[in-house]
Amino acid sequence: MLPNISLRPITFADWSAVHEWASTEEACRYQLWGPNTPAETQAFAHDAVGAWSQDPQDRYVWGVEESGVVLGLGELKIRSRRWQHGEIAYAVHVDHWGRGIGTAIATELLSFAFASLELHRVSATCDPRNEASASVLQRAGMTHEGRLRHTIRIRDGWRDSDMYSILADEWVVIASVR
Repeated sequence: MLPNISLRPITFADWSAVHEWASTEEACRYQLWGPNTPAETQAFAHDAVGAWSQDPQDRYVWGVEESGVVLGLGELKIRSRRWQHGEIAYAVHVDHWGRGIGTAIATELLSFAFASLELHRVSATCDPRNEASASVLQRAGMTHEGRLRHTIRIRDGWRDSDMYSILADEWVVIASVR
């Protein structure tokens, strides 16, 4: 059973809740960004809020709440309107890791991508060392497609990226049994 979370468009006021974990080494270990300064987290929040007013909108960033507390983020980017391809990402406050929140976020993002935006394909990447994130993507129904070598440079050197995806017809089957 997944946790009862809600996704709502991020607000600038969410920056301080996001900063609680975005400023930590642990949360940023496998990411291109972070640990953030307050100004960096505020800039992220400003840009994420602004994305909601773009036309066409190619970026959707949600604050993730449980019992009224912001404990994570979910993001969907349209990679290609022509090919109906999107990409998801998520982050969870380190104090809430291991509770299924990442899987709940990924599941909500996929539902929105296929039901509301009518995308054909949604992908996600993660650092191969991040076994927890790989498990989230697999539990959400995504298929491991392979590894891209040295895709980005992070604090400890070049990082590979494992590629995951799910197609609309696969999501229909998964969603019908949830």
